[in-house]
Amino acid sequence: MNNTDQQYNSIIEICTDIFTKKMHDYGTAWRILRPSSLTDQIYIKAQRIRSIETKGTSKIEDDIRSEFIGIVNYAIMGIIQLELGPSDEEMDREATLELYTKYFNEAKELMEAKNHDYDEAWRSMRVSSFTDLILMKINRTKQIEDNQGKTLISEGIDANYFDMINYAVFGLIKIEFENAQ
Repeated sequence: MNNTDQQYNSIIEICTDIFTKKMHDYGTAWRILRPSSLTDQIYIKAQRIRSIETKGTSKIEDDIRSEFIGIVNYAIMGIIQLELGPSDEEMDREATLELYTKYFNEAKELMEAKNHDYDEAWRSMRVSSFTDLILMKINRTKQIEDNQGKTLISEGIDANYFDMINYAVFGLIKIEFENAQ
């Protein structure tokens, strides 16, 4: 578990660095987006990963690694938007990073609990399976959004976002530490 903890923390640093730099460049313009629009942004990223995995090549610069980072960051934005709601107003940088860190840490705690129960089964999975699972979670999320957030027995939108974060982190761990496993 210690290895996973260190690797997960390394991925947190990578994603946080990108999020922080993009916030410098764009501010919190994403605050105007409804959660359903963020779900669609995650879909675009995951679909592109699947396309690259299937075709074996891409025609634009961003690679699979970049797209997984985008999924993590958009999913955290989605959770923030579920809590705060969309807004035309810029959000304070420190407050934004505080919420970002809070939700990334919650995702990590969820991963640790599931890793305990599943004995890190994800380590035997292919990166392409994480892509497919993220796409499935997106489809579930869209269905819940279409039902105005109401479910009969299933977890809500936030739980699906947390799972998307962790599947993307697993993909990133596999990409970043492929030779360390």
